Amino acid sequence: MARLKGFERLTNVDEALSTFFKALKPKRLGFESVSVEEALGHVAAEDIVAPDDLPPVDRSAVDGYAVRSEDTSEASQFKPKKLRLIHRGAVGRGQAMRIWTGNPLPRSATAVIMLEHARQLKEGSIEVITAVTPGENVSRKGEDIKKGEVAVQSGTRLQPHHLGFVVALGITNINVVRKPKVALLSTGNELVEFGRKPKTDQVVNSNRFVIAGLCRESGAEPLYLGIAKDNEDEIGKRIIDGLEKADVVITTGGTSVGAADLVPIVVSKLSGPGVMVHGVAMRPGMPTALGILKGKPIFILSGNPVAAIIGFEAFARPTIQKLLGVEDEPRPVMRAKLTKRVAGALGRRVYLRVKAFEKAGDFLAEPVRTRGSGLYSTMTKANGFVIIPEDREGLDEGETVTVHLFGPLAK
Repeated sequence: MARLKGFERLTNVDEALSTFFKALKPKRLGFESVSVEEALGHVAAEDIVAPDDLPPVDRSAVDGYAVRSEDTSEASQFKPKKLRLIHRGAVGRGQAMRIWTGNPLPRSATAVIMLEHARQLKEGSIEVITAVTPGENVSRKGEDIKKGEVAVQSGTRLQPHHLGFVVALGITNINVVRKPKVALLSTGNELVEFGRKPKTDQVVNSNRFVIAGLCRESGAEPLYLGIAKDNEDEIGKRIIDGLEKADVVITTGGTSVGAADLVPIVVSKLSGPGVMVHGVAMRPGMPTALGILKGKPIFILSGNPVAAIIGFEAFARPTIQKLLGVEDEPRPVMRAKLTKRVAGALGRRVYLRVKAFEKAGDFLAEPVRTRGSGLYSTMTKANGFVIIPEDREGLDEGETVTVHLFGPLAK
C-alpha cells in the first residue's frame, strides 16, 4: 500500500538524462556496408571521400555552341558575330561546335553560347547575338568537388541529395552505422492486439504502432515482443528475450505506483544496475522510468499514448541518436506567438501541444490542451509542442515561444 502514496521524489528531465547517460555511456554501434539504393535514412559511418574530380573534365553546363570567348566580343542582337560550324576536333579562331549539356568541352574552346543566343544559318554557320566571357556556361573540372575532398561527413543522416552526390562520384556501396534494434513490449491485462474487437474493459494496443513509428523515424528498427500480462514472471521473461534480440528495450504501461505497475519492480530484480530513474518532473510522462540491463538501455514508458510519446522524445530519441553516432539532431523549431495564456506546473516541465500556423504574416501557436495524456486528439490536432520550464507558472498570451515541430504548419 505504501506504493500507492505516489512518488517520493521527481527527477528533473535534464538531470534524469544526464544521470542515465553517465551510467550507460552509450557508444556508436558498429557499421555495415549497404548499396546506395538501401542507404536512404542510414547514418554514414565514415567520411565519404571523392575518388575523382567532379566533373572529371571541363564540360558544358547548357545546350549550345562551344566557342572561343574572344570571338564573341561585342556581339549583340544588332551587331551579331558570324562563326563557322565544325563537327569535330579543336575549336579554332572564328569557329563553333554544337554541344549538349554535360558534353566535354572541345579543345581550345573557352565558353559556351546558349542555343537561344545564337541563330543557325543555312550555309553551315551561326550568328551569335551576345558576348560570353571565359568559362561562361562551363562546369570546370573539379568545380563540384576535387579528388580527395570529403563529399559526405561521417555522422550524416543520408538524404536523397547525398545519395545523388555519391552516385555521381561513381560510389555504389556505403559504410553506414547499423540501425539500433529496439524491442517493444506492451504490458497490461486490459490490452488486446490490433485486429481483435475489444470488450468494454479492454483497450486495443495502439502504443505498439506509435512507438514503432517513432523508432523508425529516429533511424531505429523496431522489434515487437507482444503483450505481457501484469505478471512479474511473464514481464521478466519478455524483457530478457528483448535484451537478447535488441540493443534497446522499450516497455509501455505498468510504470506508475499502483498495485499492477510491475515493470520497474521487475527491472530492478533483473541483472543490474536496473532502474536508474523512476518518476520524472515532467507533464505528461511523470511515471517514466529509465534503466540499464546487461549494459543496454531500457525505457519504461507510460501506457498513456501522449505520455509515452513525450517520454520517447525526451529520453529514447536522444539515446538512439547516440547509438547511431549522430551528434545533435533536434526536431525543427520555429518562433511563434501564443494565442492565449496557458498555465504551467511549478517544479515540472510541461510539454504543451500546440497548433502552429501563419496568419497575416505572423507565426502563431494555438494551445491544443495542457492535460489529457491518454487523448490522441491532443497530438493529431497539434503539429508541435512548446516547453513550459519548471520555474514558470505559465506562459502569457502574445508571448514569443519556441515551437518544436513534429508536423507541417497548419492552414
